[in-house]
Amino acid sequence: MSDQRLALLSNDELLRRFVDMEREDRVRAEMKLRFIGEMDRRGLAAELGHKDLAQVFKHLVQWDTKFSQAKVATARLLTAQVGPSGAEIEPKLPATAEAMAEGQLTEEHVAAVAEVMKSLPVDAPAEQAAEVERLVVEFGRDYEPRITRKLGKRLVYGMFQNDEEPVDKEPEPPVNKVVLRDQRGRLRFWGDVDPVIGAAFRAALDPLAKPHPAGPEGPDPRSLVERQGDAFAELINLVLRADVLPEHGGETVTMAVTVSYDDLKANVGQAVLDNQEHIPVKQLRKLACEAGVIPIVMGSRSQPLNVGRKARLFNSGLRRALVARDRGCAFPGCDRPPRHCEGHHIKHWADGGKTSLHNGVLLCRRHHDLIHQSDWEVKLLNGIPYFIPPAFLDPLRQPRRNPLHMVS
Repeated sequence: MSDQRLALLSNDELLRRFVDMEREDRVRAEMKLRFIGEMDRRGLAAELGHKDLAQVFKHLVQWDTKFSQAKVATARLLTAQVGPSGAEIEPKLPATAEAMAEGQLTEEHVAAVAEVMKSLPVDAPAEQAAEVERLVVEFGRDYEPRITRKLGKRLVYGMFQNDEEPVDKEPEPPVNKVVLRDQRGRLRFWGDVDPVIGAAFRAALDPLAKPHPAGPEGPDPRSLVERQGDAFAELINLVLRADVLPEHGGETVTMAVTVSYDDLKANVGQAVLDNQEHIPVKQLRKLACEAGVIPIVMGSRSQPLNVGRKARLFNSGLRRALVARDRGCAFPGCDRPPRHCEGHHIKHWADGGKTSLHNGVLLCRRHHDLIHQSDWEVKLLNGIPYFIPPAFLDPLRQPRRNPLHMVS
């Protein structure tokens, strides 16, 4: 319809036609999801020699991987699937699928319903779960997804909170538990915390667990579990760098790492943590850049040749100077702010490098690991950190810098 014909429509007719087009779009969106669900049910990606449907859609309709994965996940909620035994499994959200087919819900509504359903107790009876879905779908017919989600969670809380009667005694205060176990060179732990602490933990973890922006090597390859693990490690480093922990054994929190002088110089072999676990010497070189770590270098007769001190590392004054110069992670394309960054020795202290502004650079945990574990190199050119990429990324190895923190 031309702009001139649109101008002739009354307000009521303009609104009605817009609603009709939106409803048609929703119906078509549901049909597309059914197509995707059928492709997924058939295992079409494998038949075509692709890893998953996201790879098929990348070439078929030029969808981004993340967008495709979201579509497939939504389709699995609304369409029947084939289980491991070959039996057909009913849609997880049948009432939602029906309402979307009628043009009543958007894909954002589907995500809201799915989130509410995840908040149900695992032992909730199927009849109650179906009733909750039906009621949340009714919310979605009248409200936008954000309000639908909020009303749905309030509904679930009211149905399953199991409030104590006023005559009952006051419930015991929540107990927070963490179990730590050393197992095959790894620390495994399990936690059980109250909802308030859980919400605070998620609030601290979630921003750090976001996928890294796509770079020359493609999108972030880490799974959600791996991203959350890296985020947890970064959270620990943030706490240690904040220097707010109480003293332990007469000094602030410290980790001692023992290594032989020959292994340290050759950058081979293993170092020993203070819990007697072993790590590669290459990893020690990164740890030695960080606060709260004391390297103990041993001679051939197991005598201490050098016991480092935390004061040798980047103290508050040096860190302020690094922040003033780098303004965040200096690695090209990284937008991590200074509080998420560590000081890195450009020339390692084991090789005679000094702890100084001219031998330091701010790096986030991800890129600090990358520098220590890859062929990326750092150089200061005219006092500015530049990064030399590996030859497989740039055969000419042209220096790169990070423009994101530059002052305009």
